[in-house]
Amino acid sequence: MRDNDMLEKEEIFSKVLRAGRRTYFFDVRATKADDYYITITESKKFTEEDGSFHFKKHKIYLYKEDFTAFAEILEEMTSYVLNHKGEEVISERHQKDYKKDYFSEKEDTVLEHTQKPSSFTDIDFDDI
Repeated sequence: MRDNDMLEKEEIFSKVLRAGRRTYFFDVRATKADDYYITITESKKFTEEDGSFHFKKHKIYLYKEDFTAFAEILEEMTSYVLNHKGEEVISERHQKDYKKDYFSEKEDTVLEHTQKPSSFTDIDFDDI
């Protein structure tokens, strides 16, 4: 048996958050030395044209020594988003006719989503 299999064998406490096509699993697990850590798994369902489906999973391992810093940064990031954008969900998925606009600071005009801002400068690395 692989080391990863042994690390994840002992599940102590779990919570599940279902969020549309995504499901988040929060698990407290124990190491061989009986120390605890957390895994956060995102599972996203993808449906094929023939009706079959599969899941893609991404996992984060969070160890005790990182809990405080992780929690502080998560709180800071979530507060930033809520303070700047509020709790209302605005997304392409919820607005079928949504068009992303790019703003040109120089011209104060809105460019449609098919146009990209042309504010890039070509650099010749021989000049550096």
